[in-house]
Amino acid sequence: MASAATISCFDVAYWFIDRALDDNEYLQPQKLHRLMYLSQAYFAVASQGRLLMPGLFVADEFGPVEPNVFRACAIQRPPIEALPLGEGVIHFLDSIWGRFGQYTAEQLNRQIRMHPPYAEAIAKGKGAVISLAAMVAFYGRKPAETKEEVAEQARSVAAPSLDQVVRPRVMRSQSGAPVAVKKWMPPAKN
Repeated sequence: MASAATISCFDVAYWFIDRALDDNEYLQPQKLHRLMYLSQAYFAVASQGRLLMPGLFVADEFGPVEPNVFRACAIQRPPIEALPLGEGVIHFLDSIWGRFGQYTAEQLNRQIRMHPPYAEAIAKGKGAVISLAAMVAFYGRKPAETKEEVAEQARSVAAPSLDQVVRPRVMRSQSGAPVAVKKWMPPAKN
């Protein structure tokens, strides 16, 4: 497996905390953990199983948490220097913030508690590890195309597809016109 895109979970946590402060918002710890969880899941989907951060998520009674960040930030922000993130990671996290940042912690909790990766882990007990494979399988589902698929997804608990979460990067063509670009990824092996 390839290395994680960031050195530490704290780099991602601090990015979200600082991004919220830029928007004049206090980021509740529960919301921080849900955003980190969704980031890990969607990044793994977008990069064929590569980790965004070298961490795992466990099922807590309210939702998924990254236990190291949870313990370290229980009282206050620990004095850890956040390392700069790459441009691609920043674009990705900005997309997550743009899609899920407007939700309250409770709204994110309600949504994620119904998602199968969390539900399966919490059924095993508090503190059970949420499998990355389960996260990729659920959050990587293809968007509905037929009327039957739309009806089925409406009956089930659906998460937004990757295309609805990650914004395309906008660059300029040689004539100066804006164009949307995405990193090419080879198809997954079956």
